[in-house]
Amino acid sequence: MVASVHWGSNWGYQIPQQQRRFARALIDGGADIVHGHSSHHPRPIEIYRNRLVLYGCGDLVNDYEGIKGYAGYRDDLRLMYLASVDATGALIDLRMAPMQAGRMRLHRASPEDTAWLRAVLDSVSTRYGARVDATADGMLTSRPG
Repeated sequence: MVASVHWGSNWGYQIPQQQRRFARALIDGGADIVHGHSSHHPRPIEIYRNRLVLYGCGDLVNDYEGIKGYAGYRDDLRLMYLASVDATGALIDLRMAPMQAGRMRLHRASPEDTAWLRAVLDSVSTRYGARVDATADGMLTSRPG
């Protein structure tokens, strides 16, 4: 079961304690994946009890390009999340395809932009029990940390 929740701030990497408690309560109540959305950039990833919590997936394709004042979050960099779970709902693998948006189109992010995105996501996800790595084929992966 996937619980899709519109929550959290549009910008930033901090996850309020009440949001984290709610995500964990959803998992404890039977959700296999918590899909958070509202933010305009990817936010931390948590792996709780072998279940995936995405606190903010960011935008994919939309008309929010060029929002002023938030350039440090690189909202032009987007992720396509490809999660595999087993029959019980436990996370087997999370692969993420780094993309770059421009003029309502997506293309693969450059190696430099992929490295930047990996470093930021790894840094902000570590405190939530997840690590983010890069693969030789330009994808990102997450694993329990």
